[in-house]
Amino acid sequence: MIEAVNLTKRFDDILAVDHINATIRDGSVFGLIGTNGAGKSTFLRLASGVLKPDEGHITIDGHEVFENPSAKKRFFYISDEQFFFSNATPLEMMVYYRKVYPEFDAERFHKLMKNFGLDEKRKIHTFSKGMKKQVSVICGVCANTDYLFCDETFDGLDPVMRQTVKSIFAADMEDRNLTPIIASHNLRELEDICDHVGLLHKGGILLSRDLDDMKLNIHKIQCVLQPGMEPEDLVALDKISVEKRGRLNTLTVRGTREEIEAVLSSYSPVFYECIPLSLEEIFISETEVAGYDIRKLVL
Repeated sequence: MIEAVNLTKRFDDILAVDHINATIRDGSVFGLIGTNGAGKSTFLRLASGVLKPDEGHITIDGHEVFENPSAKKRFFYISDEQFFFSNATPLEMMVYYRKVYPEFDAERFHKLMKNFGLDEKRKIHTFSKGMKKQVSVICGVCANTDYLFCDETFDGLDPVMRQTVKSIFAADMEDRNLTPIIASHNLRELEDICDHVGLLHKGGILLSRDLDDMKLNIHKIQCVLQPGMEPEDLVALDKISVEKRGRLNTLTVRGTREEIEAVLSSYSPVFYECIPLSLEEIFISETEVAGYDIRKLVL
C-alpha cells in the first residue's frame, strides 16, 4: 500500500503539491487526473523518490521512499518524457535494469520486443516517440515490480498499442497483483481501466474515490418543469451545475439515482431522465465547483 500524508512540495513561490493525503490500495488501478499544473507529475516524482517532500511523507508499506533503495526496487517509473542512456539500445537498457531489479524477466523482454516489432539492438534515440514509450512500458512490466508509476503512458501510442498496453497491465494485475498508478489528461483512456480515481486541482486532491461509487453518486438530469417553476426551485436537490435551453433544463446533481428520482418526482416535472456522467463530465463538474470554470476561460 502507498500512503501519502500531508505531502507538500514547493518550487520557489509555486505550491506544486499542497498537503495531499491519499491511499493507494494494492491490486487496483489508481488513476491520477487533474487540470494542467495540478501536480500530477510532481506527485509521481515524489512517490518515486525523485523529489524530496518539503512537508509530510509518502511511504510504501510504511517505508519512506526518498533515498531508500530497497523501497525503490518495489516500483518502476515511466516518465512522461523518456530518458535513456546516450546511444543506448533496448538490449543495453535491459542489462542495466536487470542489475537494478532482481526479478527482471529477460525472457519476457525479448518476447515482447519481438511481438511489438522493435529492434532491441537499434539505438533508442532513432526511435519515434511512440516507440520509445513502448520500450519504457516493456521494461516496466518486465521489471516485475509491485507498482508501476505511469505519467501519460498512453500519450504517443496508437489505438491498437494503447489497448495492447492495457491488456498487459490487466494480465499482470491478475497474475502477480501489479498495482499501476496512471497519471493522464486523457480521461476516456482511464475510464475503462481504473478502479479508483484521485482528482487533483491546484496541487490538492478534490476527491479520491472508487470510480464506480463516483459514477453512482453524481448524475446528469434533463427535465422540463411545470410552467412557472425554475431549477432554483428544486431546493431538495444537491445541484452542482444548471444549464437552461428554452424549457429544457440540464442539471448535474449529487446523489444516487434512486434518491434523485424520488426527489424529482415530488416536484411533478413534465418530463425528466437521469443519466450517469462520464469521468470527463465528472472532472469538469468537480473542477467548476473549485473555480476552474470553462465558461470563464472562453468568455
